[in-house]
Amino acid sequence: MFNTLKYYKFWFTVSGLILAFGIISLSMFGLRLGIDFKGGTLTELKFDQKYDLQKVKDVLATEKIGNYQLQTSEENGLIIKTESVDKAVHDKMLSDLKQQIGEFKEAKFDSIGPVIGNELRRNAVLQLVMVSLGIVAYIAYAFRRVPKPITSWRFGWSAVIALLHDLLFVLGFFSILGHFKGVEIDGMFVTALLTVLGFSVHDTIVVFDRIRENLKVYSGQSIEYVVNKSIGQTIVRSLNTSLTVLFVLLTLLLFGGDTIRYFVLALFIGIFVGTYSSIFIASPILVVWQNWKAKK
Repeated sequence: MFNTLKYYKFWFTVSGLILAFGIISLSMFGLRLGIDFKGGTLTELKFDQKYDLQKVKDVLATEKIGNYQLQTSEENGLIIKTESVDKAVHDKMLSDLKQQIGEFKEAKFDSIGPVIGNELRRNAVLQLVMVSLGIVAYIAYAFRRVPKPITSWRFGWSAVIALLHDLLFVLGFFSILGHFKGVEIDGMFVTALLTVLGFSVHDTIVVFDRIRENLKVYSGQSIEYVVNKSIGQTIVRSLNTSLTVLFVLLTLLLFGGDTIRYFVLALFIGIFVGTYSSIFIASPILVVWQNWKAKK
């Protein structure tokens, strides 16, 4: 059996170094906010026939409209998000799109003010905080009958620490992408983060549930033995599940198109790191915390 806990200092060091780069990037550059968060305009078009997305990009480039986002919808629909533009620029853009691509109907034209953007940003942070607290409460309740010496709250907080590890990893990565590649985050990025939280905690609970069962089966053994045994029994299942999802996401990343590229990339990185943290971060934290309390 592979002794995962024997190398916990190595896992912690690797994660610490990577997170340090991410935190430094976040503190220096922050995140490059998209139109959803800083305000702009939203135009929804319904084309009479199928259209070429590249031609839309060419028109926007000709009109020198920067920092735009394109989102396709059903029945030849297209949503264009841009920075705030006046009516003359907007009308010129629509005229050029009709000439280059074909007829369409303008279904919606809305302005996203900075106040709405700030509210979205606050709501995104609130969602992440509420989800984390909800996970702690749920795990504490679900593991309320866990055998001594580990308490159910210790399981919950260990899982949340691993989740924060995953979030910081993804945020740091996109901070670096934003600074060097101009990648912006939008509402879909928040959706990706919440999805990563759900997947990561699911993987962690699988390992923790086996630890709870083995605390009864191997009641005379040390906590290190029980946790190592539990990881060995669940690692194949975790890897198989995660690899299946990652292969699908990789396919979408390569062939899914520009509109969902960074959403899929956030999912890919988050799920990869979430699988790693469930095995090599959450469980070792539980052991280190328990040993520290025992010595204290």
